[in-house]
Amino acid sequence: MDGPVPAATFGRMLRLFAALTLPPDVGETLKRRQSGLPGARWRPLDALHVTLAFYGETDERRADDLASELARVAGGPFEIVLKGVGAFGDDHRSHTLWAGVETPNERLAVLAGRCKTAAARAGLTLEARDYRPHVTLAYLKPQTNPDRIGAWMAGHNLLRSPPIRIDRFGLYSSVLTGDGSQYALEREYLL
Repeated sequence: MDGPVPAATFGRMLRLFAALTLPPDVGETLKRRQSGLPGARWRPLDALHVTLAFYGETDERRADDLASELARVAGGPFEIVLKGVGAFGDDHRSHTLWAGVETPNERLAVLAGRCKTAAARAGLTLEARDYRPHVTLAYLKPQTNPDRIGAWMAGHNLLRSPPIRIDRFGLYSSVLTGDGSQYALEREYLL
């Protein structure tokens, strides 16, 4: 992207992350699977994405530095395939349902790594965690029946999308609300 870098935060503290937006047809296919599980808070269509890096709370100066560093991320278009479903949680309960991304996908891993490197160059410190690409489909209430969660996953575990062409990624802000996080695209970057 050419020209001056617009302010990413417009003077606010923001929770920021870099992500791939899914094409509308893929999002609609996932939305059709979002039913049949009492206690699931299904994510809206505009919240379905594959996170590349979570940056957390960021002040205006660092957010602008991050936006500039992300503009340097290159690599060219590539494809991903969504495959399978699962849940994150601990021994006692699951708290998140997700659709997976077929791995290994070297191009996706490299892009995620470059987004993390951009954060370091902008002076941000990220949590050290393994990169597990996925699309969050729902957050689960604590009282969600584990047997129902297992039945939902068994009913959708053969999920497999056609190849999805990735030619851009975005820097998003996240605002926590009573209904979950609301996301806004702050900047978009072509690959």
